[in-house]
Amino acid sequence: MVKLSLLYGQPKDAAAFEKYFADTHIPLASKVQGVNKIELSKVVGTPDGSAPTFYRMADLYFDNADHMKHVMDTPEAKAAVADLANFATGGVTVMISEVS
Repeated sequence: MVKLSLLYGQPKDAAAFEKYFADTHIPLASKVQGVNKIELSKVVGTPDGSAPTFYRMADLYFDNADHMKHVMDTPEAKAAVADLANFATGGVTVMISEVS
């Protein structure tokens, strides 16, 4: 199994991020078909109490790298990726992992 992780940096305006994320991005991203599982998380802290580097995370699970490539090459996935620039003012770190 392969996981595509998006780690959203701290936004300039958290309320604006949340509104756009819920009202625009999630409905757009929900049009992407073929993802096995999606986990959305909001970072609430760190073990030492310091400010977290990341604000939110999204983990998308796929059977394997070929499955991920096939899904991410669809027009719907490309639209969701292009939309990140519209609200992720703290930047987005993207990682691909093998789940063991």
